[in-house]
Amino acid sequence: MAKILAVANQKGGVGKTATTHALAAGLAARGERVLAVDLDPQGNLSYSLGLSAGPGAMALLQKSAAASEVIQSSALGLDAIGSSPDLSSADIAIAETGKEYRLKEALAPLARKYSWILIDTPPALGVLSVNALTAASKVLIVAQPDIYSLHGIERLADTVATVRRYCNPKLRIAGIALTRFNRRLILAQQASQAIDAQARELGTRLLSARIRECSAVKEAQAMKRDIFSYAPRSNAAKDYQALLDELFPPKRG
Repeated sequence: MAKILAVANQKGGVGKTATTHALAAGLAARGERVLAVDLDPQGNLSYSLGLSAGPGAMALLQKSAAASEVIQSSALGLDAIGSSPDLSSADIAIAETGKEYRLKEALAPLARKYSWILIDTPPALGVLSVNALTAASKVLIVAQPDIYSLHGIERLADTVATVRRYCNPKLRIAGIALTRFNRRLILAQQASQAIDAQARELGTRLLSARIRECSAVKEAQAMKRDIFSYAPRSNAAKDYQALLDELFPPKRG
């Protein structure tokens, strides 16, 4: 049965898409059957994966297509469901009772086809993010080590608590991952300590892996490659590998 992980933060520019892509590629490289879902209207994950335009996540949410009809194949055996600009109107277009369960219902027939389903969410706490959290078993919070992240994590945690109460009682926070980290900055160290304390209050953990600032991340996205195949010796590849191993410990034997 597929395990579903949503990657979230309502603040943009924190590295959600790069993190989703790296984790999906890393799992696929291990031989896992992986499906990536792009719920962000900006479509950055879809671009990085080289997906073509066409019906995607919005078609699922509007029940105009089945998941099997909108899956595209990408590199490394990675399947994906793409984004489209019309996702930006989802809060208006999807208003019927039970709207929170649309993605969960659409992905249900794929439960035995994939080992992992990773969902890249938009930088907003609307119907798209709620659908992702309702479908997921765990959510990974991605944040930068700055003071603004504290407020953002608190707001997202409130949304997680609401979704857990009304839609998905099994939802858990997998942890908080820090990106664009510079250990030489005092502010980054102070923010990390504050986020660590906040994570404990939320009953989760600040993950040990820190994703350092690295130009190879944006270069890989521009070249439509994952960080491991584009720059395997870069700091970002090493850091994302550490994050992958921390979140999904390799199987022994």
